[in-house]
Amino acid sequence: MKLKYYIQSLLFALLIASIVPSCANRGQGPQGGPKDTIPPSVVKSFPADKALNVKKKKVEILFDENVVVQKIAEKVIVSPPQRVAPSIQAYGKSVVVEFNDTLQANTTYSINFGDAIVDNNENNPLKNYVFSFATGNSIDTLEISGALINAENLNPMQGITVGIYSDFVDSAFLKQPFLRITKSDENGKFTVPNVKEGKYKVRALKDDSRDNIFQPGEGLAFNDSIFSPSVEVYQKQDTIWKDSVKIDTIKTVKAVRFSPDNVLLRYFKENIGKKQRFIKSERKERNHFTLYFNAPATELPTLEPLNFDWKDKVLVEKNATLDTLTYWLTDNELVNKDTLSVRMKYLKTDSTNNLSYTTDTLHFAYRRGKNTQPPKQKEGTEPQKDFLSIKTNLSTGFDVYNPIKLDFDVPVKSLDSTKIHLSEMRDTIPIPLKFAIAKKNEVGLKYEISYNWKPETTYLLEIDSAAFNSVYDVHTNKLKSDFKIKSLDDYSSMKLLLAKYDSTAVFQIVNTKDEVVKTMPAQEKGTHIQYLQPGDYYIRIFMDRNRNGKWDTGNYLEKKQPEEVYYYPKKLTLIRNWEVEETIDYLSIPLLQQKPKELIQKEKKENN
Repeated sequence: MKLKYYIQSLLFALLIASIVPSCANRGQGPQGGPKDTIPPSVVKSFPADKALNVKKKKVEILFDENVVVQKIAEKVIVSPPQRVAPSIQAYGKSVVVEFNDTLQANTTYSINFGDAIVDNNENNPLKNYVFSFATGNSIDTLEISGALINAENLNPMQGITVGIYSDFVDSAFLKQPFLRITKSDENGKFTVPNVKEGKYKVRALKDDSRDNIFQPGEGLAFNDSIFSPSVEVYQKQDTIWKDSVKIDTIKTVKAVRFSPDNVLLRYFKENIGKKQRFIKSERKERNHFTLYFNAPATELPTLEPLNFDWKDKVLVEKNATLDTLTYWLTDNELVNKDTLSVRMKYLKTDSTNNLSYTTDTLHFAYRRGKNTQPPKQKEGTEPQKDFLSIKTNLSTGFDVYNPIKLDFDVPVKSLDSTKIHLSEMRDTIPIPLKFAIAKKNEVGLKYEISYNWKPETTYLLEIDSAAFNSVYDVHTNKLKSDFKIKSLDDYSSMKLLLAKYDSTAVFQIVNTKDEVVKTMPAQEKGTHIQYLQPGDYYIRIFMDRNRNGKWDTGNYLEKKQPEEVYYYPKKLTLIRNWEVEETIDYLSIPLLQQKPKELIQKEKKENN
């Protein structure tokens, strides 16, 4: 018996010894069970959801677990809109909403939490949760639903306020807050809940001012149709499956359908209304300085030098919208001056949202960097001569449609075209050609050489020394480069025909990133688009109603919608030496179904 007891004790000790190390090993044993993926659920609330004759300004909602309310200002929507935002806080298993505005009589209130309520442990969201109550004897239950898309590229717009008006005067959008509001989801879908029976117009607003009133410069969308919300109770078939193959039973059940459920809003930003201001100035190099403005301008600022004279000693490089301006100093005395001071008079948007002149004093100081000292010249060597730098776009496989581009680091003062030679190589013999050269930049930073290239032909470009001379009297060195034009077999092409021709239609060929590769007006008998690189492409169409060659946005006060945009849903895969022909009926497919899924980019919410 003693031996048996001894053996049992020994086995028990060994068992304990084997268990203890394994418990200490973090790689073994239970790891806390399966992850919680279940969102919190509502247990009860005070008052009850959809309660009538509510007088108290406090709502408390109880859940089955501890919860948190995330991004309240961004995600939680209260209708009707409040002048003073309600207080919303989570306390353990409850969420408390306290209204700071007086509750309106005979009004339905809704608190749309979206996905703001999450559990405290795993952040599982309670999605699309809406709490509502009424201060009168009845609660409004109708809905208006639809979709909000970017007018220019048909991408869904997320996080944009959508609201309704019963006042049909256009100025209501500029003077009155919405009656009821919601926000578009990640797919651009929206539903305005708890709507009273009546007639309404629908608007969308990127409400930067947080007042539910359209302000110049805010993004918007409008639909001038008048909508009368309604509800329909109908019967539908509900199928219960035994498994993935066999049907158990088919039941007829009642269902509810709210309308309208297909309101389409095309979001845009007007060209007007952006507040104009000066952003910054910089002088990265001694010979020029740059001014940056935040919005397109109609006139140049006036610059008055304070500590130097620059009459006939400056060139102004302007971009197309006059919001980036570079001033090139053409006099060495100015270039070598460490600090340039100017008084600048320019147009700026004032507090009344009007443009008025303002004046700033600017100081352009140039400070040499630590590693910008010129290298020391070795004794007994000739000083190295500086030349005007010249860059080209030439390559061994040169595109048949490309001009030769010549880029310079500083403005060119003069060129001698007799020192520029273009030849066609026949065997090894250069045959001189006549060509055109043009300045493509107002201060002489860019030039282009144009010629009607022959496919599969080799050419030679020779630029003699001193062909180009800069404003600092520094000239170019010799340049010699041969290049061969690609074969037409290297390209693809397409012929596009509109099933219903519209003379304002413009084709845009876009790549897999939705970037425009080529633009061409539609032709009645078919549009040939040539010299495309092999690859995958898509077709976008816009209606150029004012025939200015570009897509134009809308204007609310002028009641002008942005120009219409359509997509051809099919991907076109182009191969070398092949032409694809497509007939496009852009009206046969609903607009929301046109853009290929692989091109759709969810528009992220703007938080500025």
